[in-house]
Amino acid sequence: MTVHFIGAGPGAADLLTLRGRDIIASCPVCLYAGSLVPEEILSHCPDGARIVNTAPMDLDQIMAEIDTAHQADQDVARLHSGDLSVWSAMGEQIRRLKDMGIPVSVTPGVPSFAAAAAALGTELTLPGLAQSVVLTRTPGRASSMPEGETLANFARTGATLAIHLSIGNLDAVMADLSPTYGEDCPVAVVYRASWPDERIIRATLATLKDALDDGISRTALILVGPALAGEGFDESCLYSKDYDRRYRPQSADSPWSSWSPENE
Repeated sequence: MTVHFIGAGPGAADLLTLRGRDIIASCPVCLYAGSLVPEEILSHCPDGARIVNTAPMDLDQIMAEIDTAHQADQDVARLHSGDLSVWSAMGEQIRRLKDMGIPVSVTPGVPSFAAAAAALGTELTLPGLAQSVVLTRTPGRASSMPEGETLANFARTGATLAIHLSIGNLDAVMADLSPTYGEDCPVAVVYRASWPDERIIRATLATLKDALDDGISRTALILVGPALAGEGFDESCLYSKDYDRRYRPQSADSPWSSWSPENE
């Protein structure tokens, strides 16, 4: 028996990996976070599967459900939205499962920041503007922030910031970022990225609050940084004519001139 943690993606039912789909189809038990995982994904569950919405449950209740499956030697598909590597609460579940002697596997999913960038048609790392993406959040009831992990500190890097779980802290976000990025820095808010009711709001740090409406109060990602303007960036050397690389050596003296995949 194994508990298979599966990243169910940002919302669209078809933004699910083939591996995730196949594991869901093989498990007689499925636990899913119903507040964020669309029910369409549950169509991959086998006939007769026991499907449990964990949204109203606490950790002890979730572990009890898994233990019941363990006693029956039934594999469990444990679905979380987005990707499991960030803000999934997977870590605390795996810690308990290890203590219970229950094996686990992890299948990644499409993260919300990637779905938001796709909705915007934007590359978040444009040469000359930003080469890093910082995934972060502001303090909330569920989790505090470690000392040093502040928006003001991240802003000093000039990176593109993907700020999760923070649409309710908009005043603090704008106050922390404006001194470094400037009030004219481009911002995008993507509400429910990849869902049928997805919405995109483009603004600046100065105009963002006025651009939003009361309907956007959760499940919205804030992206901030110069790269969001999509202009004023350099071309990558990767496709430059004179860029010497193993698949396109520029001369007989190139260290790549005699390279082939068979030689590695």
